[in-house]
Amino acid sequence: MLRYTLMRLGVFAGCLLAVWGLVYSGVVPRGLGDSNGMWIVLLALVISAPISFVVLRKERDRASVAVVERVDRMKANLDANRSQEDEAVDSAQGRAQEQAS
Repeated sequence: MLRYTLMRLGVFAGCLLAVWGLVYSGVVPRGLGDSNGMWIVLLALVISAPISFVVLRKERDRASVAVVERVDRMKANLDANRSQEDEAVDSAQGRAQEQAS
């Protein structure tokens, strides 16, 4: 997951540098007033999203599999803990019934 995040940040940083260069060279219009920095960041976000979607598809799939495996392990651990608690409660109730008899 960390690898995918770092790769995504890298794509965004590359787009940010490219957009910054295009804006300051005059190819892309500047923002209005003091909004130039925000314009550059938003344009870089809009450009980097589809690039990341296409270029990082395999890495995103790997990260997705890792997340699903982690969730499955956590569910299995919770189920194991629940069954241990149920067994402890059942045995305590059984002893209480034996003592009451």
